[in-house]
Amino acid sequence: MATLTVWKFDSPEGATGVESSLLDLQKQELIKVLDAATVSWPADAVKPRTKQLRNLTGVGALSGTFWGMLFGLLFFVPLLGAAVGAAAGALGGKLSDVGIDDDFIESVKSKVTPGTSALFLLSQDAVVDRVRAAFPDGHAELIQSNLDREKEAKLREVFAD
Repeated sequence: MATLTVWKFDSPEGATGVESSLLDLQKQELIKVLDAATVSWPADAVKPRTKQLRNLTGVGALSGTFWGMLFGLLFFVPLLGAAVGAAAGALGGKLSDVGIDDDFIESVKSKVTPGTSALFLLSQDAVVDRVRAAFPDGHAELIQSNLDREKEAKLREVFAD
């Protein structure tokens, strides 16, 4: 089963650095990265920069349209009338089918702020302790996942060490 996780970093460059490490771990078959995207928000910027990992072409990879709609909903919520509101509502309904609900959106919006970055990772078959070593000590926080409570608690425990 694919796992969607969102990781927050204390610097605008944190997510990009981990993304590179994850691709190295994938070459070692310690994780399968199905898709990934980053959000980088420099402290002096009005809005964040987003980037999809482009060199993944697997069947499980999400489209750029998905990431664009999700990031639009998270960071650039337009207030241009009922048509846009209806489209956002329809998008929210579609995203809830894959485990992205209002709580997910609000959690990410409240934590990814100027001066931080985030990694949105769709993965499977991770050797968690080896993946943990790729993350900077004390500077990564699991914001959200589509794991059940027990598995998410175990993941949080590993990353808290």
